[in-house]
Amino acid sequence: MNIGYARVSTADQNLDMQLRALREAGCIHVYEDILSGRSARRPGLKAALARCHEGDVLLVWKLDRLGRSLLDLVTIARHLERKGAGLRVLTGQGQLIDTSQPEGRMMFGIFAVLAEFERELIRERTVAGLAAARLCGTAIGRPPRLNEAALSEAKAMLTEENMTKKAVAARLGVHVTTLHRALRQRSKVEKGP
Repeated sequence: MNIGYARVSTADQNLDMQLRALREAGCIHVYEDILSGRSARRPGLKAALARCHEGDVLLVWKLDRLGRSLLDLVTIARHLERKGAGLRVLTGQGQLIDTSQPEGRMMFGIFAVLAEFERELIRERTVAGLAAARLCGTAIGRPPRLNEAALSEAKAMLTEENMTKKAVAARLGVHVTTLHRALRQRSKVEKGP
């Protein structure tokens, strides 16, 4: 069964051309969204993907109506593939994509390789950016739950008041693992290199 998906970014835009093309291509069910492709919440797409089962084909008018990034498109295509469904693009740059046919799977395979390359580049840039930030002295990650004053108070409660770590953590409003980790980190700092 052919299942259609149409999307426009704003209410000012019109779905008519997409809907007509999808119906002419034999789509029995057509789902639509009127919102930006950047939005993670696309109820029409979610419903269209849920409707797709083995042997079905999801049709879109143009590739950019389905997703904004190559990675997003590959994720959707792989989801369909796991369900045994295909993807077909009716017009535009992706018109050669029809994953229900060998040629279309080959074209999409090339897209998948490009998406993997894009993902690797993003990862490399992220790692390099984090390293540069560390060199500049920028702290990476969440700020510590316990500041120096709280750690000093915790140490005093453990030694002077002979409280358990669990009781100290409860009084400070943190999990015992958080307290243990913070005390261990402070001990490393005090000992030095």
